[in-house]
Amino acid sequence: MYIGLPNPNILVPLEKLKIQPEGKPAFEVLYNPESYSQSRQVHYAQAHGISTNTPVTQFAGGSLEVLRFRLFFDSMSAGSEVGGGLVDKLKFTGNSILPSIGKAIDVRTYTKKVYSLMEIDPDKHVPPLLTLQWASLQFTGHLVSCKQEFVRFGEQGIPLRAWMDCVFQEFIAPKKATLPRPLESPDTTKYRTVYQGDALWSMSAKEYGQPEQWRAIADANGLANPRLLRSGQRLVLPAIQKGRSR
Repeated sequence: MYIGLPNPNILVPLEKLKIQPEGKPAFEVLYNPESYSQSRQVHYAQAHGISTNTPVTQFAGGSLEVLRFRLFFDSMSAGSEVGGGLVDKLKFTGNSILPSIGKAIDVRTYTKKVYSLMEIDPDKHVPPLLTLQWASLQFTGHLVSCKQEFVRFGEQGIPLRAWMDCVFQEFIAPKKATLPRPLESPDTTKYRTVYQGDALWSMSAKEYGQPEQWRAIADANGLANPRLLRSGQRLVLPAIQKGRSR
């Protein structure tokens, strides 16, 4: 019989990672992840300039944040160790004192809570939006990838222990009052390829909203005769000031 200090988790239970699906009850994971990683990317496009050795780099856009972690599930754990409600803790406590042949809690009962977060909500026709809360970690997004691996089984073949690798992608709601920003604006130098039927005035109208700005394109590309355009030719569309006319 063990005599000594009790498990500190019994006296002061550790805060568990909580997952809140939108419109559904929140639940706690059985064990907190040992670590987690957050990542984000930005993308740059390369445009090949005329008579240059190196391309021009242009910012193309950013990406959403990605959260990754690994969860541990063990149905043989003592009730004082795992997350969940009082009923779950009592169930685990009773199960932990049974002999191995009597272990009856299927760990899939708890892994399914996470795995099913990728299922489509029949009312909204998309998987549920999730909020993850764990101390200072506050994350809103969707579960986009989940791999579950069962590593221990009871005498009756019931899975008792599992690992889950989870990937969540951030969700940012669009601002209704803000119009989407154009990918490019007339005050930024750009490059365009000439196709059959193109004319400088039509390019100017499309890019600047002012067909009379065709001369700026001709000057930037050294075109003596703006009517002589070759299909496949790469043209520089220079930056102009808004409202400028010539």
